Formats: sequence, C-alpha cells, structure tokens
Amino acid sequence: MRGGVSEFRRIAVLGPGLLGGSIALGVRRRHPGASVVLWGRNPERVAEIRSAGFEHATNDLRLAVQGAELVVLAVPVGVMEVLGQRILDAGLEREAFLTDVGSVKRHPHRTLGALMKREGRCFIGSHPMAGSERVGFGAASPDLFEGAPCILTNDDGRSDAEVNRLVAFWAGLGARVAIMDAGEHDRVVARISHVPHLLAVVCALVALDQEEDGNLAGGGLRDTSRVAGGDPLMWAEILGENRAEVLRPWRECIALMERLAGLLEAGEMDGLGVVLEDARRRRGLLDGPKP
Repeated sequence: MRGGVSEFRRIAVLGPGLLGGSIALGVRRRHPGASVVLWGRNPERVAEIRSAGFEHATNDLRLAVQGAELVVLAVPVGVMEVLGQRILDAGLEREAFLTDVGSVKRHPHRTLGALMKREGRCFIGSHPMAGSERVGFGAASPDLFEGAPCILTNDDGRSDAEVNRLVAFWAGLGARVAIMDAGEHDRVVARISHVPHLLAVVCALVALDQEEDGNLAGGGLRDTSRVAGGDPLMWAEILGENRAEVLRPWRECIALMERLAGLLEAGEMDGLGVVLEDARRRRGLLDGPKP
C-alpha cells in the first residue's frame, strides 16, 4: 500500500456514497494524522454507517464543516451550488479548500466555483476516475483510488501552491493526478467514460432482448455490459450535463455501426477484419507496453 502526506488536518466529506465513503475510508487509513468526518443528509443512512464501524459520521452540516481545512463534495452536480451556500452559512473557514468529485466539470465551475470565487474562497475541481456499478457506503473501499487517474480542473485560477496541496491529497490516496481545464475534461471523459457507458447500455438491451438468454452468457457479455448496472438516475444526470460533448462521439458510434452493417451485408470480411484489428490494437494500449 502506497502512503502519502496531506497538509490537510481536518477533512469533511459531504456525501456518504461509493466515492465519498471511499475518500473517508482512504483518509482514515492513509492519512493517520488527519481527522475526517463524513456527512450525509439522511439520518438513517448515517446511523447505518456508524453501525458499520465509521463513527465519525453525522447529518449535522455545521458540525461536519466546523474547522474543516478541506471539504469534498461527493454529491450530485445539480445540488452543489445550493449545498455550497449552505456550507458558507454553516460557518466554513475562510481559508478552507473546496473540491468536488463530479463526472463533469464545466457545470461545477459555472455554479459552485462562481459562488466560491465571489466569496473569495478556494474551489478546485476534482474527478477521480474510479468507481463501480455498485453504490452506497457498503461498496466503499479505502483502496478505490489506488493507481486511478484523478483529473483536477483549476478554471478559477487558484495558485500553484493551492493546486499542489490538492495534488498531494489525491496522490496520498493512491491516485495519479493530471491537470486540465474544465472544457477539455468534459471532452475527454465524454469519449473515455460517458459514451462507453451508453455502449454498455446498448449492449445490455440488445444482448438481453430475450432475458432468459442471459443464462447462457459467459464473461464477455458480463465484462462488456458491467457498467450498465450503475445508478440510472445518476447516469442520466451525468449524460444530460455533458450532452454537448457526448453527442459528437455518439454520432461517430452510429456511423461506425452503419459501416460495420454495410461490411456484413456485403460480405466484405477483409474490411471487417481491418476494423477488428484496429480495435484490438487500440484496446491493447490500455494494458501498456509489452515487457
């Protein structure tokens, strides 16, 4: 397990789901010099988290952010601005950092980021590229971010020193940090995350048109369709927020499917083989260079 050092000594994580829970557990294990509190809106869920062994959980927002040096918003993008105002009203320390873990970045910077900039507060976006089709604190893991990319967005022009503090925090949780602007982030994740999710949805719907056929499926179908098992409401929000960037690669998918249909109809197996080989080569890039 790779450890790390964070300068943040009191951390509040708002949102007790998979990502928020994993951050809280990761901080507890990897940053033993820091204290972490996990906030959830639902008292019953908070009680369940406490009974699961994470005692520093609360549904009292004021208590959660009191004295916090870093506040991580692990909540839906659509509620971040409202929650940000509530955080300010709850007495957020003027020198505190705010970040989020949303899957889109233009929207948080236009809303939460703009609010914090008006108030003279520090907001830098984060997107850890880690997760699962499972949801909730029960799926959380302190090692979720080990080796995972984490993209930071600094569209509000915070200082290098501030950015580096957040880099150190995520690196301490095991992540590999990259920095880009929000627009580039949304373009990239549309292709490498959001469109693949839609393709998994199509795979599940087409392959399991006759649902009983799933009894005969092997690992290939499970691997290809796995992320389609994610929270539909969460993914509908993500895709809606990033629809401008999703539409172009999605139309490329449609064009490629039409091309494949044409090759099959014409019996052009050589042409089909070229497409399959190109896909095999590109997929191999995810595994890194051969030793």
